[in-house]
Amino acid sequence: MLTPASARMLADYKRWANRETFAIVMALPAEEIYKDRVSLFKNFARSLNHTYVVDLIWQAHIEGREHGIPALNTVTHPGIEELWEAQQAMDEWYIAWAAAQTETSLAREKDYALIGGNTGRMSQGEILLHVVNHNSYHRGFVSDLLTQIAAPRPSVDLPVYKRKLAQGAIRP
Repeated sequence: MLTPASARMLADYKRWANRETFAIVMALPAEEIYKDRVSLFKNFARSLNHTYVVDLIWQAHIEGREHGIPALNTVTHPGIEELWEAQQAMDEWYIAWAAAQTETSLAREKDYALIGGNTGRMSQGEILLHVVNHNSYHRGFVSDLLTQIAAPRPSVDLPVYKRKLAQGAIRP
């Protein structure tokens, strides 16, 4: 079971890793950001948009409301700048949500329905863990896209985040 301290750390880690990733992607020329390549979501913007869409879906499940997203590749923000603004707001929502959690609330189970129709039940702590894990998984796709164009890749593993925190290089 996730503890409140672990939930806060994971939400902050997610925000930090997204900042690092978006900073590198947004420094690329626009034609590189939107150019289709061999990858699941084809380009940088659509790959990052997918993680935002999934964040949005699980936020709705946590809040007990419908998300209204018809597909996992729904483009919510076609421009990378608008997507970055939306992602920052979403990351802040998860941070505020995590800060308000207790052991009891993290253990509270939520019903959910996936876009494909499958249903299930997870604790709120498990939902947060899934969201953070899903973001990490798809940042790997972004790193692959960066490798395809010989661009620098962000170093966004959890141990890197923890080391930078301990060194005072970043703050939660």
